[in-house]
Amino acid sequence: MVSNTQSVKSKGPAPTVDQINADRITQLANQYWAPYTVENHLPFDDKVVEDIYIKEIYGTNFAIRRIMMLEFSQYLENYLWPNYVTSKSSHAHMMSIVVMVNEKFRERVPAWQPFRKLSEHFPGFFQQMLEACLTNGPASSLREQTALLVFLNHCFNSMEVELIRDQVKRLVSLSMWVSLQQGRREQELRAVPKWRKYWKMIQRKDNPEMREKLDWERRFLQRLMVKFMILLESVAGEGEEVSSEVIHYCERFLELVIDLEALLPTRRFFNTILDDCHLVVRCHLSNLPEREEGNLFAQVGNVLHLTCYTRL
Repeated sequence: MVSNTQSVKSKGPAPTVDQINADRITQLANQYWAPYTVENHLPFDDKVVEDIYIKEIYGTNFAIRRIMMLEFSQYLENYLWPNYVTSKSSHAHMMSIVVMVNEKFRERVPAWQPFRKLSEHFPGFFQQMLEACLTNGPASSLREQTALLVFLNHCFNSMEVELIRDQVKRLVSLSMWVSLQQGRREQELRAVPKWRKYWKMIQRKDNPEMREKLDWERRFLQRLMVKFMILLESVAGEGEEVSSEVIHYCERFLELVIDLEALLPTRRFFNTILDDCHLVVRCHLSNLPEREEGNLFAQVGNVLHLTCYTRL
């Protein structure tokens, strides 16, 4: 299994207590969410979340030291999650939660504990996160998209947590074969007759009112792979510039796919979709592995090839 977290060395000396107390994040925490000032907190303000995301996270290019300060202040558990409302919360609010969970994983501290409270809001948050994964255009930067991939991988690697398992299992069940060509699907169902039985059962049990949402979930990973391949094929050959953010996104995407292939609960049906998309072949034929900046991508691609074709 490939880890999607990279060790980041701190630059410069650790901040002093006085510097922490004088920091803008600490001052905001004292006003809005710090547990030791709870009696004097101002009401929740979504503009504060927006401001922190723009200035301290997105605006600093996801600077680790600023995110560490937010984690130290218990931003996720005391402000972001208690005030998340699916129908009202902004993109900045959702992305802030994603970034803080990724930071908890980077620091190797329990990440899902805060979500046990108000767990009924988690499905709506998860759906908002999935929709953001497929967003294209200037509204969503590649740095954000990469953070979303890392978060999604953490979810797939946390299937022992019931709250997470309930969401991700729908993305990798037999029903995801709806994205296969009919001929390929028939071939696979003939190979394992019990799956045909389950396939018919799924179709009978589908709620007509939920069909559009169910179809969207079932096609999610296939659409995410198509998005990745379009980006990968936009990388020109040696001699032309390529953004480091494009390279990082592609590397994180392959790490996600490797982890999906490495876990039996996710691999069983996902592998067929992966093969149908010819993703491994298209990675090898792309320009990125031939570029100097693509060395890591090429190495991860080789691991993916071995993972896919040496399955148990």
